[in-house]
Amino acid sequence: MRKGGVQKNTTPIGNPNDPQSLYYYMLRFLQHCEVMHVSPRTIEGRKTHLRGFISWCDERSLAHPADITRPILERYQRHLFLKRKDNGEPLSIAAQQGYILSIRACFKWLTKSNHILYNPASELDIPRIPKGLPKDILSPREVDEILNLPDLNTATGIKERAIMEVLYSTGVRRLELCNIKINDINMEKGTLMVVQGKGRKDRMIPIGERAIAWVRKYLEDVRPEFVTVDSNNYLFLNYRGDITNANWLSNMVTKYMKKSKLGKKGSCHLFRHTMASLMLENGADIRYIQMMLGHAKLETTQIYTHVSIGKLKDIHTATHPAKNKKTAGNLNQYGCVEVATETKAQK
Repeated sequence: MRKGGVQKNTTPIGNPNDPQSLYYYMLRFLQHCEVMHVSPRTIEGRKTHLRGFISWCDERSLAHPADITRPILERYQRHLFLKRKDNGEPLSIAAQQGYILSIRACFKWLTKSNHILYNPASELDIPRIPKGLPKDILSPREVDEILNLPDLNTATGIKERAIMEVLYSTGVRRLELCNIKINDINMEKGTLMVVQGKGRKDRMIPIGERAIAWVRKYLEDVRPEFVTVDSNNYLFLNYRGDITNANWLSNMVTKYMKKSKLGKKGSCHLFRHTMASLMLENGADIRYIQMMLGHAKLETTQIYTHVSIGKLKDIHTATHPAKNKKTAGNLNQYGCVEVATETKAQK
């Protein structure tokens, strides 16, 4: 069973029969990553990035690690910047960053393992991703509108409702939701254990009563229809009894977002953003939100202090001197305080 529906790379690259080739060292580097318990998803990403780089090198007769210099890596970085996808769009900054980070990690290993004398990627600049705010946040009413869209007369509708309830209640990432097992939810205590989340870290977080009720309904009425001997106790299953695909999750939420006609865009992460923003507006300490979301650094969570404008606006209205109650009755048509001025005769 392959998680996340990752496609295998089959295009031949490099020279696998040459023990000094870039391809050979890529395989050894990926084995090293496995030994160091790097997450399978990160390893798969590095493999994709390095295969792309080696393919580019093949076209320029660059076959060995010693052939790679910093100017060559800078040329490849420009290639990534100019590269266009099949739809004509450029690679995202995050995608460009992923390629460069994988190359840096590989050449760092090559240097530490004494396969090359110096690291040409050590000072390679990393493209900076702008720290933008989440574009759309849902209101509680809008969330309810979306949650009420699945057809509860069907098994699929009940499963989709249960999934979205868990996303909204806990703010877990989509891959974290895919990997939830039945025993990870303690319905009596109202907790969810996220096992090996991002960064391979476990965390215990609360899950609301409404989400638990929908999970219980799904377990009783729907999951028995899908379960097989190979389901491995995973909570949410597809129609074959396999672990839920992360891309299917995104497509499912996107489908209901469009159906809601709210004019807002987003997928699974939208529930995560919404949960964090609404909790903050309702008075939750940002450190607790950090624990819920599984952020390693508080700085990552602090983006929600910029999103939650509602509370800030209320405080601004109540405390800003331009809205002082003592002067509120003397405002002119522009909202400014009228100040009496002396005429020349008065002077």
